[in-house]
Amino acid sequence: MINYDFHLHSDFSTDSDEKQENIIETAIEKRLKGLCFTDHMDLYFPLACSKKSGGDFVFDVDEYYELISTLRYRYRDSLDIRIGLEIGLRDEPELRDKCIKEYNEMLEKYPFDFIIGSTHCLENIDPYWEEYWYERTAEEGLNRYFDAIDKNISDYDCFDSVGHLDYLVRYVSQEATLRSAERKGRTDILTLARNAEDKSVFKRLYGREIYDPKDFSDRIDIILKKIIDKGKALEINTAGLKYGLGFAHPQKEILIRYRELGGELITIGSDAHKAEHLAYDFNDVCEMLKCVGFKYYFIYKDRKPFAERL
Repeated sequence: MINYDFHLHSDFSTDSDEKQENIIETAIEKRLKGLCFTDHMDLYFPLACSKKSGGDFVFDVDEYYELISTLRYRYRDSLDIRIGLEIGLRDEPELRDKCIKEYNEMLEKYPFDFIIGSTHCLENIDPYWEEYWYERTAEEGLNRYFDAIDKNISDYDCFDSVGHLDYLVRYVSQEATLRSAERKGRTDILTLARNAEDKSVFKRLYGREIYDPKDFSDRIDIILKKIIDKGKALEINTAGLKYGLGFAHPQKEILIRYRELGGELITIGSDAHKAEHLAYDFNDVCEMLKCVGFKYYFIYKDRKPFAERL
């Protein structure tokens, strides 16, 4: 079983309105043993994207740490609460050194339990926005994204687990999807896309119908080897299942390759932004991981991994 959710967001994250107490009470109702708050801390989030998103993805860390510490004590007999962050790693030359310095200073000041390192922005834009995909195929946009993750893992050491490795397949634009389908001769995809009444389908169409990790195997292998060599963990993120992709992030084939290369450290999180999504599809993910050959997942305390049996 998976009894800990180690990726979730409360109203300290710009993209969540959920109160911490609601998340905790839901975890208790679902009979979890514990959880870790990992609210978004994305330094220098692009201004244009901030305006569209309604916020800049930073918050008062003093207030955050104090509140979660208070809740941890209040619920100490019911739930094991850990305190963490999801930090945004940036590879732009003008931002990289500043981010490394400021994240390291932040983590020296607060005794966090767990840090997720995620690549949310590159080329000073969040690829959630369609501007990133202009004049690109899906493969070109994803290759650039994997390159950024590769550089970030090399340059940063202030995180414990690499977040949602292939989550960007959720946000490939309609135009990029159609360009990829045309290059691959996928007339079925072209017909499906052009006849879709619900245009929001394009946000998932690439991930559901075209995405194949084998197309990016060289880049992904380099990333997985660096994760292993640096003693970091790989996150299993169930948000892809919540969004209807049919797979968690990263896809099963990547997990198989990670294990073939000797990877053992995995963390598991729902990436919930609402209490109702806590521990989303954890039972199915547990069975999948067992089939791949994993026997344990890992939770963190004081930035150190501890094994939990699946």
